[in-house]
Amino acid sequence: MQLTTETIRTAVLAALAEDQAADDVTTRWSVPADLRVEATMIAKQSGRVAGLPLVEGVFAAVDPDVSVELVVADGDPVVPGQLLARLSGSARSILTGERVALNFVQRMSGIATLTAAFVTAIGAHPVRLLDTRKTAPGLRATDKYAVSCGGGTNHRLDLAAMVLLKENHLAAAGGVLPAVRRVRDGMTAEGREMAIEVEVTTAEEARQALDCQVEWILLDNMSAEEMVQIVERRNASGSDARLEASGTVTLDTITGVAATGVDAVSVGALTHSPAALDISLLVA
Repeated sequence: MQLTTETIRTAVLAALAEDQAADDVTTRWSVPADLRVEATMIAKQSGRVAGLPLVEGVFAAVDPDVSVELVVADGDPVVPGQLLARLSGSARSILTGERVALNFVQRMSGIATLTAAFVTAIGAHPVRLLDTRKTAPGLRATDKYAVSCGGGTNHRLDLAAMVLLKENHLAAAGGVLPAVRRVRDGMTAEGREMAIEVEVTTAEEARQALDCQVEWILLDNMSAEEMVQIVERRNASGSDARLEASGTVTLDTITGVAATGVDAVSVGALTHSPAALDISLLVA
């Protein structure tokens, strides 16, 4: 996933408005209006960097005369003490935009770093690491972009991107078969066509989903043994359905999950609970 100019602008302006950047009383009352400075953005721990275009966007919005020179690129590995960017311009402008810029790059780098760790744990298994919709409200595009910077794959962007029949949908519709039937009727009625994914929690539900010939089957909180059996059933049936494992997958368990033969593993923790990467911005 790539960030568009409009996505960056929207996220930046919302964050600056939330921070009341136009009325930064501390900076306005303490820093001389004509003071110009240089500043550096530095990594304070190892990880994978992401969000640097948002740093540029923040200072472009605060003061287009602030110069931002990026020294590394999104997706690059970084180590403690490594220079990420140089800034120069009005001291007031740099101080006003500092926290918002750091908030973006620290969160996004944390997501990219955690994603890279999961990708490393998957190792040589031909399994994609997928993100989810468990993102910070208003920051889905930047969260998912950060996942891609860490080597993960973006899955369903939003509710309109594809059909995902989860446990509550199946309960409301009366089960796998009637739910899929109703979805296909709805697509026909609206003249639309898109992939269908069905979340299953039992081998019987998985069998029904295979019989429905859906594009994706999500194996939710299943044991490795159960997943292996479903993979074998899928392979024997000649089905093209892709199998996605999900449900509290951790760095300690993902290698075993990937070894079951599933096609993908989704991890909500990539975006719902990343630890921010420690990054500082210091005025010289």
